[in-house]
Amino acid sequence: MIRRIFTLLFIVCLCSSAIAQQTSKAVMSGFMDKRFGMFIHWGPVTLRGTEIGWSRDKEVPKADYDQLYKEFNPVLFNADEWVKAAKDAGMQYLTITARHHDGFCLWPSAFTEYDIAATPYKKDIVGALAKACKKAGIKFCIYYSVLDWYHPEYPIHSAHNQTPDPKSDINKYIVFMKAQLKELLTNYDPYMLWFDGGWEKPWTNDMGKDIYAYLKSIKPDVIINNRLGKEMAAVENKKIDPAAMVGDYDTPEQVVGRMNMTMPWESCFTICNQWAWKPNDKMKSLKECLTILEKTAGGNGNLLFNVGPMPDGRIEARQVARLKEMGDWLQQNGTSIYGTWGGPYNPTDQYTATRKGNKVFIHILKTDATQLSLPAIKKVKKAFVLNTHQEITYNQQDGKIHLTLTPAPINYVIVLEMDGDVMAAPVI
Repeated sequence: MIRRIFTLLFIVCLCSSAIAQQTSKAVMSGFMDKRFGMFIHWGPVTLRGTEIGWSRDKEVPKADYDQLYKEFNPVLFNADEWVKAAKDAGMQYLTITARHHDGFCLWPSAFTEYDIAATPYKKDIVGALAKACKKAGIKFCIYYSVLDWYHPEYPIHSAHNQTPDPKSDINKYIVFMKAQLKELLTNYDPYMLWFDGGWEKPWTNDMGKDIYAYLKSIKPDVIINNRLGKEMAAVENKKIDPAAMVGDYDTPEQVVGRMNMTMPWESCFTICNQWAWKPNDKMKSLKECLTILEKTAGGNGNLLFNVGPMPDGRIEARQVARLKEMGDWLQQNGTSIYGTWGGPYNPTDQYTATRKGNKVFIHILKTDATQLSLPAIKKVKKAFVLNTHQEITYNQQDGKIHLTLTPAPINYVIVLEMDGDVMAAPVI
């Protein structure tokens, strides 16, 4: 029997007319202090090795794609191992695609049969990850797509055919959506909800505002990204109007966001090229990974770094190894990333900067450089390499700090101890 029982949903899914209270500054500050999280794109599509959602009705015919769940049996999935990979990488939170644009749910939902319970595997992926994250001290977060090309009441049924279905009723779809979101909040208590897919025409800003208010009525301090609405930097890295944004923070995609000391933001990147697993997909080098992380922190943002597990439930060993290399670097240099602010210098291809108290952390990205000159913001008392404490030769004159550098094989961090607090210094 279909478990979708709409007559019981209206009590919990009535439209929220009240203006929702934004997530508190204290909660958002704690989120931004974390700086580094794991994104996971995963589902039955890994059986084809094509992109999640987007390959449906393109590389993979709809009839094939929509039946893949019947073969999905990731017997080697181990939530503790995934969370350990995140923790070993120095990541502070984890976000799983509980439901992507293809509509498949990685948890046993009471409101659809297109879910993990209908697969040969049957076990609750979302629940296992929530439990493993709590045990490891990692904040658990959930990705949920606004659009659903599989659901009959969502008016668009394919990324590659935007003609609305006249038989669909988006108001019924929103009732379904609210029921699932309440289910996720109630059963798994996520720290953050990461929405996606609000760009299609059937979805409006007012719908996004209503969902935001509804979620806040259930859990006031749940963090919510800005993809419930239309105003977002996304892949174009657009400059946005924070007042028009629906959500708590901006989400540039596959690009480091703009320096911003007032509006929280988080860039999401893939460790390879494709979001979902692809055989032999090209993986980013350690230097590329570190540079993305350092530029993101230098711009005052967070990095949500994506892995795509394989059909059997394992994250590729090479991806785990790369993450561990990042974690090893953070073991020595993490004080220049976690709990810092970006600036006071704008990121460049040669260097980026973070700061805390009376210290400015200069992240050297062009590691063959022998000299670096920076505008002086205060008097330097001491300069040294963060991980080795080796002192750096410097002089300060004519409004500049001149550093003598030693070429290194990988990105490193120089600490400038100043004669006063640097947190109020404007970005140069």
